[in-house]
Amino acid sequence: MGIKELVGMDSEPKVRYAIVGLGDIAQEDMMPGVDHTGNSRITALVTSDAVKADELGRKYDVEATYSYEQFEAALASGTFDAIYLATPNWRHAEFIIPALDAGIHVLTEKPLEVSTAKCKQILDVAAKSAAKLMVAYRLHFEPGTLDTISRIRAGELGEVHLFASTFSQLVDPDNHRVKNGELAGPVFDMGPYPVNAARYIFEDEPTEVVSAVGTRHPESGFPQDFFDTVAVTLRFPKERLAQFNLSYFASSSNSLFAVGTKGTIELNPSYTFGRPIEQTIAFGKKIEDHSFKNVDHFGGEMKYFSECILNDEHPEPDGEEGFADVRILEGIVTALQSNKSVVLEPFQRSRRIDTDRQKMTLGAVSTPELVHAGNPARGAEKKPKN
Repeated sequence: MGIKELVGMDSEPKVRYAIVGLGDIAQEDMMPGVDHTGNSRITALVTSDAVKADELGRKYDVEATYSYEQFEAALASGTFDAIYLATPNWRHAEFIIPALDAGIHVLTEKPLEVSTAKCKQILDVAAKSAAKLMVAYRLHFEPGTLDTISRIRAGELGEVHLFASTFSQLVDPDNHRVKNGELAGPVFDMGPYPVNAARYIFEDEPTEVVSAVGTRHPESGFPQDFFDTVAVTLRFPKERLAQFNLSYFASSSNSLFAVGTKGTIELNPSYTFGRPIEQTIAFGKKIEDHSFKNVDHFGGEMKYFSECILNDEHPEPDGEEGFADVRILEGIVTALQSNKSVVLEPFQRSRRIDTDRQKMTLGAVSTPELVHAGNPARGAEKKPKN
């Protein structure tokens, strides 16, 4: 049954999604918000965990379940139009490429992949496919973030040439994120947030990883094969600098500053959700505080992607947007390993966020009980997010 055939069953057509990878982000954040998008529904699950398939299938009334090994058969089954991909970072191309080849739309978690080579393979396939590819940059749809971009574009801060940010969390040593070296460490896991933020604040692409310094803390309980804390400096054209810190072994923190010749703007929290985003703008001694209601980031991005599918529109955070960040993340890893600066290959991104079209305001949803999955934070408690 295709998308158009669903019109006769529902008041509005809905895109049918297979959720591929049923870890914490899919269970805790995406799946609870699908129903209230109004244009999306879950019709298939892909996981090699039989308990997840059974319990989540019953919870979301999904009969079509497949193992990872059955993915090719799933693509040919006709049970879904699109996938939401939430597998580990280094398993993205493995599912994106065959899905696009089969004409199945793809909404994938970030980063797009863990190397520019893999990203280019994905982009090559996407260019030949009739299906759409979007990377799940949920903040491209969040009202406080979009308001910040609009104010900078309007010149309220003057010439913005400094960006600073910190994103940290105290990760559980038993979590899978600390057991796969740099591929799952803070650079690829948390790095896309400040990297992407610096790019949408400056609306430009960096030319150099000036420095990347990492530290390892034996007392963390982590394997000592990756840097659990990293500090980065990026150089952008027009003498602009972006600096940010990432950590798996520090108290939870996430904020960003954009500093211009007329004023500054701060977002706190800047990357997470679950509470209102607070925006502080300073023009000398004049301070303005604005609060943006917590919204469903995940349902909002899926609603937008489904609109693009149903209306045959090209999504903004597409594969090229994903590649733009991975080229920087890859440069950061090279700088960490070499202890030298890294000049980035020339790259230009012509498309930027449409702050009017992309604003999504779906209400927040509550966190459900998870099945064979857990929040990465040490001692994390599951609390409602509304």
